[in-house]
Amino acid sequence: MSTSRRNEKFDIQGINHLALVCKDMKRTVDFYSGLLGMPLIKTINLPGGSGQHFFFDVGNGDALAFFWFADAPDSVPGVTHPAHIIGQGSLTTAHASMNHVAFNVAADRIDDYQRKLEAAGITCTPVVNHDESPHQASSRITPSTYVRSIYFNDPDGVMLEFAAWTREMGAGDILVDPVDASGVPVPRQA
Repeated sequence: MSTSRRNEKFDIQGINHLALVCKDMKRTVDFYSGLLGMPLIKTINLPGGSGQHFFFDVGNGDALAFFWFADAPDSVPGVTHPAHIIGQGSLTTAHASMNHVAFNVAADRIDDYQRKLEAAGITCTPVVNHDESPHQASSRITPSTYVRSIYFNDPDGVMLEFAAWTREMGAGDILVDPVDASGVPVPRQA
């Protein structure tokens, strides 16, 4: 990914942490630390026995955090998180939901990580080569491939992705105008 663009408004240096909600903190620790190897770096019991807040190191000074709330409502696939994994149905989720978390990994490890997850009993997609083709993905690397990834779910159904950039992003990658709430494209301002 290109590092030539600078945020002129705020000196944002990455993601400090992304906080999600889990149903079972022990199961979450077993999955993220035990299976994925992310070190647990901070644990907190919330006041009044209302829950817990745990943080995992995901590299580069960034963290993934989870809340466990004693009174949290159940998740609703297709609303709180995708009901399907990539390639198996709709990925649509509700406004303000978190669709998936993508972890940056080395490009030369994607195929190995896919096999490693499957060997651990985790259902995951084949490697997806995201590109500019009509389907926006190919089974092979094409000249327009910009990221390679695999998708899988955590024990609560949170969709996760191991993603590897394959080339620098540039001005030619910003070609689509955003749509407003009614779906009407609105030209970007320079």
